[in-house]
Amino acid sequence: MQITSPTIILDKKKCHHNIFLMAQKARAHNLIFRPHFKTHQSAIIGQWFRDFGVDKISVSSVEMAAYFVKNGWDDITIAFVFNILETQKLNDIAKIAKINILVDSIETIFYLDKHISENIGVFIKIDLGNKRTGVEYDSIVNISTLIDQLSKSKNLTFKGFIGHSGNSYKSKNKEEILSVHQNSLEKIKQLRSIYISKYPDIIFSIGDTPTNTVADDFTNIDEIRPGNFVFNDVKQVNMGVCSYEDVAIIVACPIVSKHSRRNEIIVYCGAIHLSKDFVIGKNGERLYGKVVFLNENGWTNPVDDVYVSELYQEHGVIKASHSFLFKAKIGDLIGIMPIHSCLTVSALKKYQTTDGDVIGTF
Repeated sequence: MQITSPTIILDKKKCHHNIFLMAQKARAHNLIFRPHFKTHQSAIIGQWFRDFGVDKISVSSVEMAAYFVKNGWDDITIAFVFNILETQKLNDIAKIAKINILVDSIETIFYLDKHISENIGVFIKIDLGNKRTGVEYDSIVNISTLIDQLSKSKNLTFKGFIGHSGNSYKSKNKEEILSVHQNSLEKIKQLRSIYISKYPDIIFSIGDTPTNTVADDFTNIDEIRPGNFVFNDVKQVNMGVCSYEDVAIIVACPIVSKHSRRNEIIVYCGAIHLSKDFVIGKNGERLYGKVVFLNENGWTNPVDDVYVSELYQEHGVIKASHSFLFKAKIGDLIGIMPIHSCLTVSALKKYQTTDGDVIGTF
């Protein structure tokens, strides 16, 4: 397929290797491996996980759960605090698959108890430090109230506690990532000490790529749910989680204009393709993507001091050296390594592999 517009290029070998490493870590620590499929969003890529023994997954929405149920997955956690307006959709998919959801309020449990007609597993979402959703880990009266209400329900089953250390993404290095992880472990240890004797079968589940990749201590953890690791991105490299060689996707985009006096190249690849996530460069500049050359094997490592400096809706502005400007021609394709692979996939919706295959998403 000839590329004429922004297109994700996927290196299948790198992707497989990333899956292998995380699956191997889960086995080594005797953990349930429930990868988050919100990153790749693809039935075909989902099948690659089966080669590594994966039979349980996480998703980010009811619609995504329905898509993967249709594609043969029957043990799914919707890792987003449940939206009660989608209760009927939840009932529909729970008729044919084992579904777990997340709650952090008594109001949601009351509503679901009245309107859920199928058996649903329920995890209580715990705030491990990200301060987005979830019950505070030391709010024991609140947590016990939620559990007691679940125990009275006909169709809702208390499955355990689930958390996401999203604050790990603010880390600058491995040491800071490990500090976030240890803080999470301490919170989970306290919860486990209180509830495990009364509920011996409950699961303690955590999920984020930085801590799941870097850490080797999973004391009191039963399950991991990383997602971004399948592709990685510039953000993961900047934190020291992986190397550029571990990033499995880039975006191929056409050069549409050159401005030598400003040392800038304009590409057809803007915010609606890459998102506006950024990292801070060595001189304090915002980097919205790193630039690579495409080649017969896929792509090179990022070119030094060449990066996406601004994003408009359709336009991307690349700051470039004189030598890069000289090589670049209008109509050429160059590659951009994304800052956040999850958002890039969600924006572009399909892949072309380095073998030339086209893969769609949900």
